[in-house]
Amino acid sequence: MSIPSGVRCRDLRLSIVIVCYNMAREIPRTLESLSPRLQKDVGADDYEIIVVDNGSSEPANPEVCLSFGANVRLLSTPVPNASPARAISWGVAHAKYPNLGILIDGARMASPGLLARAREVLAISGTSVVGTIGFHLGPKVQMESVAEGYNQEAEDRLLASVDWQSDAYRLFEISSFAGSSLNGWFSLPAETNAVFLSKDFFDMLGGYDERFVSPGGGLINHDFWNRVCACPDSRVVMLLGEGTFHQVHGGVATNAKVSPWESFTAEYAQIRGESYRQVMCSFKLYGSLGGAGLRKIL
Repeated sequence: MSIPSGVRCRDLRLSIVIVCYNMAREIPRTLESLSPRLQKDVGADDYEIIVVDNGSSEPANPEVCLSFGANVRLLSTPVPNASPARAISWGVAHAKYPNLGILIDGARMASPGLLARAREVLAISGTSVVGTIGFHLGPKVQMESVAEGYNQEAEDRLLASVDWQSDAYRLFEISSFAGSSLNGWFSLPAETNAVFLSKDFFDMLGGYDERFVSPGGGLINHDFWNRVCACPDSRVVMLLGEGTFHQVHGGVATNAKVSPWESFTAEYAQIRGESYRQVMCSFKLYGSLGGAGLRKIL
């Protein structure tokens, strides 16, 4: 898929909205992975990062967060609740730029080409939506690895074993496909944990539905992705060779010892009036596979 040269003059600056709750350990790594030092082919003037704290009892250190660039802003949700929906809305309302990147979970580190490749796709159309594959740090999906003893201390050692701060593509070497992305690079995932689209199109789609009030939002991320895929105007593009990497932090779904799926699907059915099922749509692939990213399919 090529990028028409005539559309490069569009304003492709990004407002990245990241929601965090009690992630004092995780959010600095997320911000470092998204910093101008580690992101390739973009500069600090090309994007801003809006970190929205959703009522943390132990917030991240502001000085540490702001040290990753002058393009980082810190906000707090005025009336936080257990769902990230209101925090996302708050972050989007404060976005300066015409395109959005939403990371519903602040514990997700990013690969180095994530922002540049997303901007290239957004240059094609105002209704382009960029999805990304998700990974879990560790040997297995964290729903399994946590039950077998994987924890923050083990993850700290794992991250220290690779020089990700010089080359964050090395995160592929120490991660596994997330449950929603188990079918790999060439299949549509059930959700995407870093999604990019124009703010106008985000508003047209209705944003993230604040009726989802379960801890962590329940299936709110699946719901938004379903609505993206169901919209006839959406031009869905999945990135190859880029993704996000989930840090273990006691998350409601990813790190739960007892699956909350039943209660999540019940809430979804109450809101939507039908049982949850993944909406499938046609999509294009953009990017390239190499190194550890390629080894994920071999």
